[in-house]
Amino acid sequence: MAAAKRQRGAGKGSAAGPKKKRAKKAPEGKDEPGNGPSSGADAGRDEHFIPPPVSQGKWINKERVLIFSSRGINFRTRHLMKDLRTLMPHSKADTKMDRKDKLFVINEVCEMKNCNKCIYFEAKKKQDLYIWFSNVPQGPSAKFLVQNIHTLAELKMTGNCLRGSRPLLSFDAAFDQEPHYALLKELFIQIFSTPQYHPKSQPFVDHVFTFSITDKRIWFRNYQIVEEDAALVEIGPRLVFNLIKIFQGSFGGPTLYENPHYQSPNMHRRAIRLATAAKFKEKQQMKELQKIRKKEEKALIPEDPTEQVFEIPAEEKPVDIELVKPEPKINLKKKKKLHQRERKLKKKLGGTRA
Repeated sequence: MAAAKRQRGAGKGSAAGPKKKRAKKAPEGKDEPGNGPSSGADAGRDEHFIPPPVSQGKWINKERVLIFSSRGINFRTRHLMKDLRTLMPHSKADTKMDRKDKLFVINEVCEMKNCNKCIYFEAKKKQDLYIWFSNVPQGPSAKFLVQNIHTLAELKMTGNCLRGSRPLLSFDAAFDQEPHYALLKELFIQIFSTPQYHPKSQPFVDHVFTFSITDKRIWFRNYQIVEEDAALVEIGPRLVFNLIKIFQGSFGGPTLYENPHYQSPNMHRRAIRLATAAKFKEKQQMKELQKIRKKEEKALIPEDPTEQVFEIPAEEKPVDIELVKPEPKINLKKKKKLHQRERKLKKKLGGTRA
């Protein structure tokens, strides 16, 4: 038989038994018998006493945001997700979702993760990135096309904010002018604002999230508050949201608003291809016109009768017809060579006779 296990808290010379409870500290003005304010026990407690935190509030607004993506994203999108998770201490992560799964499955994933807000990155054709902002499970939800992404690692700005600090949210005045922008403003406030007294947040504010509307798009920037006079330094990341649709439900449902100025990336690329093809066709047509102009006959200038007034006709020469073949012309150099050869032969012949 194995030896019996020793119970916790049983020291040397002490019998095994339940652990003794510590004596509770008496409130101020009420001294326990035998433990007065001048006793040594209270003096030792005051030396190692740690004061409570400044903010003793309770975490009431329990907003949790799930940030994840579909399969097929590139490295820039992955770094952007990491940046958003560091800037939002109330966010959670999850594994990538398969493309074959339908979007309403995200509601179940959020319920399993105990999240009531969701930021979902959807990649298509490995070059287009869409982002969903949704209030789970009732809705509404908004779908955007993400353009001009610049992450924290890319920008290398001088600004820096402390991890877990709560941000200020700054919105353009145009958000209060139209109803669909007002709805998006409320959705952004609930998603990006860190709840007060969140366990992972810090009790100070040192950066600002700005949402501005320019060119029918929403521009996102992050700035650090450097000094007390509200001097700002950009940190990053940078994003541009191009609104596509706003749905009544979470990841679906009736369409509340559709952007008439939105152009899909496929149509944009098609327009660029057609523009380049039109330029090429125009060049070919200009070349063909130049060839046709060169082939055309030049316009005939009418003859001037006064041009031939001072012309003197030349005398007509008789035409000689040679019936005998003319002798071939001998080159002078060849004649000299022949004379030299004849002289040499004559000298040789004269020497042999003698």
